[in-house]
Amino acid sequence: MKLSGTITAMVTPFATDGSVDYGRLAALVAEQVAGGVEGICAVGTSGESPTLTHEEHHKVIEKTIEFAAGKVAIVAGTGANSTAEAVSLTKAAIAMGGADACLQVTPYYNKPNAEGLYRHFMTVADLGLPVILYNVPGRAGKEIPLPVVARLARHPNIVAIKEAAGSVDRVSALQHLVPGFTVLSGDDALALPMIAVGASGVISVASNVIPREMGDMVRAALAGDFATARAAHAKYYTLFRDLFIDTNPVMVKEALALQGKIARAFRLPLCETTDANLAQLRATMEQTGLL
Repeated sequence: MKLSGTITAMVTPFATDGSVDYGRLAALVAEQVAGGVEGICAVGTSGESPTLTHEEHHKVIEKTIEFAAGKVAIVAGTGANSTAEAVSLTKAAIAMGGADACLQVTPYYNKPNAEGLYRHFMTVADLGLPVILYNVPGRAGKEIPLPVVARLARHPNIVAIKEAAGSVDRVSALQHLVPGFTVLSGDDALALPMIAVGASGVISVASNVIPREMGDMVRAALAGDFATARAAHAKYYTLFRDLFIDTNPVMVKEALALQGKIARAFRLPLCETTDANLAQLRATMEQTGLL
């Protein structure tokens, strides 16, 4: 399969009592579909996967599939730092049906060596669901070395990599090492430059707030209309910046709460941002016409 365009790294909305708010989730999914994004990633980092129970994890993916009703691609966040857990989560996503791919994060905290990384991802890929590798050394403490990506890319079920290492150069390196392998930006502010050197799209935090605008920017860039894409990037650059002045997904949930789309609710150890950060985000959203 070929993944491209804008895939929204969907937040998981909570009610004020801390439970998952499936009504709000349905509304968010409907907004993404109406906004024209190409896909939704459920229960990734932005979905607060570390604080969901396994039962909630499965249900959020299942409900996202149900609410999307086949209108966009669904990527199930089923990664973990335990291979057995990643296998269990991925098998559950396969069993429920409707997921087009899964997102597999670099195992965090235990920081496996190159061979351990290779075996981990291959074990998940052998289950049959297409795999997007997720390179995010800032969270995992370990990057997926380029030679490991090249080895993994030979597996027919390993179809893409999400690059969230902040390096445009790695996109070029991957294109040189594994020609034709799909690279997706994991950073909104780097989506445009990454596409310019060969990426196929973005797994986006900002598209939670601006699905149509983000999708239009990415589609313009992929079509080679960089004048239009640069104008959109310039308009929303401050939003891209301010969504990461606190730990993701704190700021994007704050943005959606400011718009009245979700409750201002998190699960510890995540919590609301500072008053200063919130004021900065509010000013940016006002300046860009989002409030």
